[in-house]
Amino acid sequence: MIVRRAEQTIAKRLAPVAGEDALLEASFLLRSLGFHSPYQSVSETDAEMIEPLIERRLSGEPLQYVLGEWAFYGLPFYVDRHVLIPRPDTERLVELAERFLSEGRRDVLDLCCGSGCIGIALAVRCNANVTAADVSADALELTARNARRNGVSVQTVQSDFLDSVEGTFDLIVCNPPYLDREEMDAREPSLRFEPEIALYGGEDGLDFYRRLAAGYQRVLKPGGLLLLEIGMKQRDAVEALFENAECYDDYGGRPRVISVKNDD
Repeated sequence: MIVRRAEQTIAKRLAPVAGEDALLEASFLLRSLGFHSPYQSVSETDAEMIEPLIERRLSGEPLQYVLGEWAFYGLPFYVDRHVLIPRPDTERLVELAERFLSEGRRDVLDLCCGSGCIGIALAVRCNANVTAADVSADALELTARNARRNGVSVQTVQSDFLDSVEGTFDLIVCNPPYLDREEMDAREPSLRFEPEIALYGGEDGLDFYRRLAAGYQRVLKPGGLLLLEIGMKQRDAVEALFENAECYDDYGGRPRVISVKNDD
């Protein structure tokens, strides 16, 4: 069997979970095993290697975890079930951060870093001096791997919130857990594979924002900037927690990033 036919066969099997993207996902799975030409031969042994990946995807596991990697801001990142999957919506936050860093500031704290995709993107694009903090040791290990993969140096700090973070920064970027209890209970099956600690923000989804509002000025330099990703219905509530808050929409027109300038 050649790759082109294998893609079609796999796509038929993936259709219940992948829908219209089934053929694309089949191509991703084959490429992850080194099949890039539509006319390459796929042997029975090759098919046995592909089968576990297909079964994982059919179980509802997100494609990104099955592949073990995903692109963000044009860069490659390892991902696994210890971290959130990098999503295009978060790239809006990186764009705003990149604009701020163009003013000559370099010291960045990536709080709740997960895979490290935000901070690493800024290290690559802006030559930023990045500290990545997360409560999860597994997430920090993945961040370190991703930094090496992208050819940058990032300092990692295991910290519950800001407790173990030292020093001050020109910029704090953060995609915190912000789903409320109702959203957690109703989340789609694929989200149930992602770490709950990185998703659940308390009964109303605002626990982390409250903690950050009470403590961020300790680590943010005068004139510095705090950029926070938010959920679609959280704009008013998060803005009310911070002085000088401004909201930016993503490219789908949804409230996505809260910006807070430290004027102290």
